Amino acid sequence: MIEEAEGGLRVTAPMVIANARALLEAGHRLLRSGQQSGETLLDLAGVDEVDSSALSVIFAWQQRGGERGVTLRIANPPASMISLAALYGVSELLPLA
Repeated sequence: MIEEAEGGLRVTAPMVIANARALLEAGHRLLRSGQQSGETLLDLAGVDEVDSSALSVIFAWQQRGGERGVTLRIANPPASMISLAALYGVSELLPLA
């Protein structure tokens, strides 16, 4: 679902409402573990489906990371996520790598 990978984090599950709570909690656990520090890459190459809940999860991870001194940068975001962010007017809030 979400795992540590080469100094960053990698999401390997669809980021949709059905998975949102589990993704949110798993990401918070990883951010709380202290393994991540400074700028951390969040690789979304393995994400093949997103809905608007994906943006909420990412923003929550950003907030939690910020509380711990971790800055998330998103790599390989799905085109549909970029489109949703533009639709909702929050593109500038996505920390793209």
